[in-house]
Amino acid sequence: MASKSPGNELIAAIATPPGRGGIGIVRLSGPGLADVAHALMGGLPAPRLAALRRFLDAAGELIDAGIALYFPCPASYTGEDVLELQVHGSPVVLKSLLHRCVELGARIAHPGEFTLRAFLNGRMDLTQAEAVADLIDAGSERAARSALRALDGELGKRIRSLAEQVRTTRALIEACLDFPEEDIDRSLLDRIAALIDTLAGEVGQLLESGRRGQALRAGWVVVLAGAPNVGKSSLMNRMTGSERAIVSELPGTTRDTLREPIAIAGIPVLLVDTAGLHVSTDPIEQLGMARTREEIGRADLVITVIDASACDPTRRSAAIDPLIVPLLPRGVRRIVVWNKIDLTGERPGDVSGAAPATYAVSAKTGAGIDELSTAIAAMAGLDEGGEDVVLARARHLGALTLAAEALAHARARTGQLELLAEELRSTQSALAEMTGEVGADDLLGDIFSRFCIGK
Repeated sequence: MASKSPGNELIAAIATPPGRGGIGIVRLSGPGLADVAHALMGGLPAPRLAALRRFLDAAGELIDAGIALYFPCPASYTGEDVLELQVHGSPVVLKSLLHRCVELGARIAHPGEFTLRAFLNGRMDLTQAEAVADLIDAGSERAARSALRALDGELGKRIRSLAEQVRTTRALIEACLDFPEEDIDRSLLDRIAALIDTLAGEVGQLLESGRRGQALRAGWVVVLAGAPNVGKSSLMNRMTGSERAIVSELPGTTRDTLREPIAIAGIPVLLVDTAGLHVSTDPIEQLGMARTREEIGRADLVITVIDASACDPTRRSAAIDPLIVPLLPRGVRRIVVWNKIDLTGERPGDVSGAAPATYAVSAKTGAGIDELSTAIAAMAGLDEGGEDVVLARARHLGALTLAAEALAHARARTGQLELLAEELRSTQSALAEMTGEVGADDLLGDIFSRFCIGK
């Protein structure tokens, strides 16, 4: 990983994904671009104007012809001199061009080093830098929109606004501490308490939004579980819109887990079909059920599927609960689905008053599937309403949790100004860590090492 002194080396990397394509890009950033450009293509092009150039190897032979774009510092992605070379997207051509850049003095960039330099050069804060990776990895349109808002600086602005409110409150407290012989006006203490209450509310809202955003960023693991032949595979096919799972009237068709990524209300979901749970001496079925239990243990949401046509409505939950409930992790969300209502004549949708949340559907006809999808989105806290979800990472949630705890402690110590000031200092430190205003080098190394090379 690069040191915290950006610009001391010229770095280069292939900035397009591996494989063949119409266009491939080699990106360079740092000092010494002019010398490299002179040897490679006769000199730097005019700033920000696309120029057709021939790129030559050490023997003067043509590597490829393509477009060169030069962005002088400081108005570039990294805040340094940047050169982008666009050639045909052949892996051989790209590797040859990169090799030539290294011959001329560049170093292969570390993962995320271009964005790290942008952060260290003040081109973006840490939340914006992380949003770059989140945008690249976005698994749905909604996740991409949230990442774009963070990249535009929205999250950083909210954090800095909160930090400024903390500074204002600390200033009031410091003024009181500077004049200990003066009697403290009760109205001033009330004002400080009101400011802390406002801060706590805003931090709490941001934390809740971040928790919901984790589902949007990382996706949800939704496991279909139940007895054999209740229609789990049919339900998976209906929700994925394809014949992904084998469906048969014979019980026990699914003997292994089957995963399929889908999007529900803009949320990336990994839908997992599992082997039916029942009593069996068949070693293959036992192995399949063992994997079912493992998947249930890792699930964010478990959908228990019941054959509505096979049992009395008052006994449906009891028919499977003894097999499912003991396997559920503490706090896992759960939905019960009464499938095959096309055979019972029941109305699709929410089964009012049922607990846990229960939905009547027909995987065969699609009845009730829309209502089920809406329920899944609502359980993730990401139904169609609202676009203010923060695409949070674990470190964001950790910092916000520390800030919320410090504010709670501060509110309880309004009359103890020294302790109150210390809690607010902890709050400000936690917020500053989110944007990268304070933080350790090892934190930066961990964050940027997860980026792709060339970004």
